[in-house]
Amino acid sequence: MAIAKFEQIKQFIYRQIEMSVWPENSKVPSENALAQQFNCSRMTARRALTELCDTAVLVRSQGRGTFVATLKSQSSALEIKNISDEIRQRGHQYSVKILLLEQREADQEVAITLGLTAGDTVYFSSLIHLENKLPVQLEHRYVNPAMVPNYLTNDFNCLTPHEILSKAAPLTEAEHIIEATMPVQEIINQLQLAPNEPCLEIKRRTFSSKGVVSFARLIHPSSRFRLGGRFNVST
Repeated sequence: MAIAKFEQIKQFIYRQIEMSVWPENSKVPSENALAQQFNCSRMTARRALTELCDTAVLVRSQGRGTFVATLKSQSSALEIKNISDEIRQRGHQYSVKILLLEQREADQEVAITLGLTAGDTVYFSSLIHLENKLPVQLEHRYVNPAMVPNYLTNDFNCLTPHEILSKAAPLTEAEHIIEATMPVQEIINQLQLAPNEPCLEIKRRTFSSKGVVSFARLIHPSSRFRLGGRFNVST
């Protein structure tokens, strides 16, 4: 099957960046130049650049053009995305390391967060998500068994928790707290952090139409991750 022209343009740009032909902050060809190079319409070239800007591979500067973004992993502060999709959209390799999958008793904090009683059984998963074999997220997640009874039986090498939860209990609402933290030694080792490197931690609670589904602590190396977002303001 032929690859769509806008996808060809995206792959070309990914390759130029991966091969360091276009380093960070380099200006990329204009829509007109890309349209001429790939024998397509300007709208097609614009779509390719827009999608790469939306995933933070590129960044636009009003009146100056489009540039290669600084190469940190990026997630949106305004929406929840599947981390494996985000990484692959950047043309990078996604992998996961499973640290722990188990049932455990909910302590007071987890019970309150999930709307349960202390001592109730909850499911717990601890994973490290990697981009090109480098850790970019340590995920500790507590799941309400009533919402996703088969959570722990899934193959986490094939499906992320986001994918599992989205199928079993589609997301209707989420809330999160974002803060900078200094990691303990165990996290320093797990995320391969530099000495005295801080982390960005997101505490996220997700809901379905039937109630609270999960509570997660998502911990990221500050040198390899950033949050971004864009929204329109109605007047």
